[in-house]
Amino acid sequence: MFGGLLIFNLDRYIVSTLKKSDKKINEIWQATPRIILAVIIAVVISKPLELKIFEKEIDQVLLEEKNQLTLQNQEQVAQLYAVEENAFAKAIQELKTEVQNKEAEVNALYNIYITEAEGTSGTNKLGKGPVYKEKREKHDAALADLNTLKITNAEKIAAIELQIATLQENEATQLASSQPIIDNFDGLMARIEALNKLPFLTSFFIFLLFLAVETSPIIAKVLAPRGEYDFKLAEREDLVKSWVTQQKAQQEILVKTDKELNNRVYADIAEEEALYAYKKKMARELMQQQADAFYKKQKGILG
Repeated sequence: MFGGLLIFNLDRYIVSTLKKSDKKINEIWQATPRIILAVIIAVVISKPLELKIFEKEIDQVLLEEKNQLTLQNQEQVAQLYAVEENAFAKAIQELKTEVQNKEAEVNALYNIYITEAEGTSGTNKLGKGPVYKEKREKHDAALADLNTLKITNAEKIAAIELQIATLQENEATQLASSQPIIDNFDGLMARIEALNKLPFLTSFFIFLLFLAVETSPIIAKVLAPRGEYDFKLAEREDLVKSWVTQQKAQQEILVKTDKELNNRVYADIAEEEALYAYKKKMARELMQQQADAFYKKQKGILG
């Protein structure tokens, strides 16, 4: 309501202050800034209406942008934690590979002492002799190391997996904390940008409608011939102008007359002997007082 009254009175002021002239070029020159102002008003008025009319379409555009922002945010957050996650995954794989290599070594030692007992390799003697015993002990020692390695690496893997879980929890927390920002991405500027992504023609026609409404009174005023109001306004302005000119002339005459009177008064006073004698007396007393004061000051300095 207030905005409508404000714009109405502003339009009324723009039209009422446009004066008719004998030359159309002068009227066009007067109308130019008013037309520019009318264009600005049309933009200001049409934009909120466009936002309301195309609200559903704007919401759809904003939804797509929010989804895109969500995906981008997920990718960016994932990149922040990717280095650490890859390092942890690599560490786990190295621990598993170490166990696998140790298992392969134990299996190889197992095959060696079994074939030694069967007499198919090594000494090629059937039975469990000293060589078999030596190879069996070597296998058993490697098997014990394997079991210890499995326990140790399992603990290390569990610790790393715990770190990975903590890292993933932090990642999820960061995503959850940033998501409300994306969800609230529907402010005025975001809606205007979304509106600009819609087909231009429909929005442009709405702007043209308000532009025509705002500029038509000014254009009609420029094209219309002089009317009764214009003649009365010109007459009133001439009357005020004449009165101001008269007052200014009278003021100048008063100032000039007052100046001449002052000159004559002071000229007459300057010729009076009594005034001359009085000023002479006062000047003499002033000079005497200055001389006495100077003497006292010098005497005080000399002691």
